Amino acid sequence: MEDVLVTYERAYDPQRPVVCLDEKLVTLHAEVTPALPVSPGQPERVDYEYQRVGTANLFVMVEPLGGYRHVAVTAQRTTADYARQLQYLAEVQYPHADRIILVQDNLNTHHLASLYAVFPPDHARRLWERFELHYTPKHASWLNMAELEIGIFQRGCLSRRVPDFDTLKQRVLALETERNAHHATIHWRFTTGNARLKLAHLYPMLSIS
Repeated sequence: MEDVLVTYERAYDPQRPVVCLDEKLVTLHAEVTPALPVSPGQPERVDYEYQRVGTANLFVMVEPLGGYRHVAVTAQRTTADYARQLQYLAEVQYPHADRIILVQDNLNTHHLASLYAVFPPDHARRLWERFELHYTPKHASWLNMAELEIGIFQRGCLSRRVPDFDTLKQRVLALETERNAHHATIHWRFTTGNARLKLAHLYPMLSIS
C-alpha cells in the first residue's frame, strides 16, 4: 500500500510518467423490443427484456497528472491482449520516456513475462526495460486511480445497454476524446500519512522494550 502511495506522491515528470492500468468486463445486451424514442413530455422508454450477446473487455490506462487516458476495447482479456497494451504505452504513447511507472493489480496476466508470449525475445526485453511496476495489494483495488476513470466511463458509456462491440467502441472513443481534450487530471489526496492514521489497524503491533 505504501509503495503505491509513495509512487503517487512523485512530482510530475514527463520522462517518467506514472500510469495506472485496470480492466473492466462489459456485458453486451441487445434489445428484444425496440426502445420508444424521446417525445414531447416523454423520456425514452426501454423494455425490461433484453438478450445477452456476449462480453467485451476494457483496458483503462490513465496518466493522472498528465491528464491523459486511453481505453482499449478488446474481445478478451488474455495475456496477449495485456502485452499489446504495454506495447502501446511504450511505443505509441510514451516512445521517448525514460521509464513508464505502471501501477496495476495482481491479475494473473499482469506481469512483464506476458511480453514474451507475443513478441520475439529481443523485442520483449526492450519493452520490459521500459517499465517499472508497482502492484496494489490484494483486496485494495481502490488504490488504483484507474478505478476512478472506470467509474466515469461506467456512468458515461455503460449506463445504457450496449448492444454490440462497435457501439461500445464508439461510445468509449467519444468520451476518451472529450476528456483528453480537456486534459482532465486526477487529484489523489490519500497520502502515506493518512494511511498510517486511518488504517493503523493494518500495521503490525510492535512491542518496544
